Amino acid sequence: MTYHFHPAAEAEFLESVGYYESKVPGLGGALIEELETLAKLIGDSPKAWQIELEPDIRRAPLQRFPLSIVYREQPGGFQILAIAHDRRRPQYWLGRR
Repeated sequence: MTYHFHPAAEAEFLESVGYYESKVPGLGGALIEELETLAKLIGDSPKAWQIELEPDIRRAPLQRFPLSIVYREQPGGFQILAIAHDRRRPQYWLGRR
């Protein structure tokens, strides 16, 4: 399965990569790798994660970073609606549905 970003989610992701890379060289790359690994797992089994918002929006947490992929399954793949911080601004992404 393939995935694509909501434009605002892509901006969030790039901002997060830049932030972590500015703190520790190489950490931005680690975030990219972890997101790609999790996205592959989501693509293999998109219904495996908890529903965040009915009927079909799910949240998959990253392991090393306090971020989650908020996504919804679509024909042939899934859309990433947000790269959401786990402890800030809950459900700020609701307007992206």
